[in-house]
Amino acid sequence: MATVLLLRHGRTTANASGELAGRRPVDLDETGRRQAARAGERLSVLPLAAVVSSPLKRCRNTVELALPAAEVIEDDGLIECGYGDWEGQQLKELSKDPLWPVVQQHPSAVTFPNGEAMSEMSARAVATIRRWDAKITAEHGAEALWLACSHGDVIKAIIADALGLHLDQFQRIAVDPASISVIRYTPARPFVVRVNEGGDLATLVPPKSATTDSDAAVGGGAASGAV
Repeated sequence: MATVLLLRHGRTTANASGELAGRRPVDLDETGRRQAARAGERLSVLPLAAVVSSPLKRCRNTVELALPAAEVIEDDGLIECGYGDWEGQQLKELSKDPLWPVVQQHPSAVTFPNGEAMSEMSARAVATIRRWDAKITAEHGAEALWLACSHGDVIKAIIADALGLHLDQFQRIAVDPASISVIRYTPARPFVVRVNEGGDLATLVPPKSATTDSDAAVGGGAASGAV
């Protein structure tokens, strides 16, 4: 199967001010623009078969700065969790809400007021990634690399699923602005190759002689330095 790189958008004005952006059209701040440009420098060595993005402005602008020549496909399945009435509020104030500790400790039970259930967010995000991965594999082959740009909680949910973790454990995963995480899906199970990292992505391109049709080869590749 193909390999997906999960790129979180760069820092936004809402990140900087401590607000929960949600699905509002907030933009990158200057730090976020620099982060996106640096991500582009790392991504430039990769032959990406496709670039898919959340339709929100901060993701589209991150991809446009990182990969200005790329043809970007928007997919609503990668959009931010619908935080409902929480959107636009200060995180320091939300931390006093009785729902806050549930979000942190038992997110699978949370439905945001007038918003989305975190379990629904996780299900549609994972389904979107797996659908695109199967499509890109069918069209470009098992060696294909592709990129999906999305949001922190969305990417954490995708990684948790790939690790076989219950959604209630996804808060243990860190996904920083403009970080890249990597998952390779196989018929047997996913391999989480990288999480929240900023290293040399050129090692993701397999050598011509690599055997990639077995779990042992994929897992061995990760153990031998791809992580």
